[in-house]
Amino acid sequence: MIKTVRSGAVDIAYEQFGRPGDEPLLLVMGLSFQMIWWPEEFCEQLAERGFHVVRFDNRDSGLSSRCPGTKYAARDLAADALAVMDALGWDSAHVAGASLGSAIAQLVAITAPQRVRSLTCIMSGGVGGNWNTLRVLKFGVLAKLAGKRYPPDLEGRTQAQVDVIRAMSSPHRPFEQDRIRRIAAVGAERGGLDNAATQRQFAAGRTTGNLTRQLRQVRMPALIVHGEDDPLIRPVASRDIAAAIPGSRLLVYPQMGHEIPSHLFTVLADEIRSTAAAALGS
Repeated sequence: MIKTVRSGAVDIAYEQFGRPGDEPLLLVMGLSFQMIWWPEEFCEQLAERGFHVVRFDNRDSGLSSRCPGTKYAARDLAADALAVMDALGWDSAHVAGASLGSAIAQLVAITAPQRVRSLTCIMSGGVGGNWNTLRVLKFGVLAKLAGKRYPPDLEGRTQAQVDVIRAMSSPHRPFEQDRIRRIAAVGAERGGLDNAATQRQFAAGRTTGNLTRQLRQVRMPALIVHGEDDPLIRPVASRDIAAAIPGSRLLVYPQMGHEIPSHLFTVLADEIRSTAAAALGS
């Protein structure tokens, strides 16, 4: 069941998996993508490993408030994540972010370290700052996607998301057309991709600045994950984060693009569980 929480002037929609009272795990999605791109099967696997899992729509996506005509910063997105934790009564939680969600998760760990038990960064854009961002981004995929236009109906909104995921997937394994289309169809019914909202989120992401110095102060267990075949962000972005956070673990997977592919659900769930265990000292 979808619930909402107020964060400043916006409403944030969230959904839960697993049992309240289990280890809290907050999942933060990336640029313009809805929480449903943390696939249900993956969330259920995490719940089976003893997590109370919560995923949410960032502002300007899915069922959360849209913010036309409004500027906001990455720290506002981090505040939204903390608002979800507050609504659940979580004093602290394990936090995992994907893509832009990794930057949001890093900011939560930096600004409220007492509230983060462990940190997982998946397919991150790196440590931030204009120079680092230019160094790690691959602009070919972005340029290719920017030129496509789709009808505004349900089928058009669905196909737009399918094409984005296809472009971001590893070329070294079959594209999961049926599974991706099912998720994309749900996303289309929840509003689909919104180019203006994407631009606002992208602008917010740029406000992090270079986080290297702050990441060196992070002391919770940290797992850094990247795809060897990521067509959008070079793996060096995650290597930079791993180099900055003391004691962090870096995993670079073959046949993984800028996505969370189903063949890695079990592996990633196990690794997140191991990282949480390190936080518990077990």
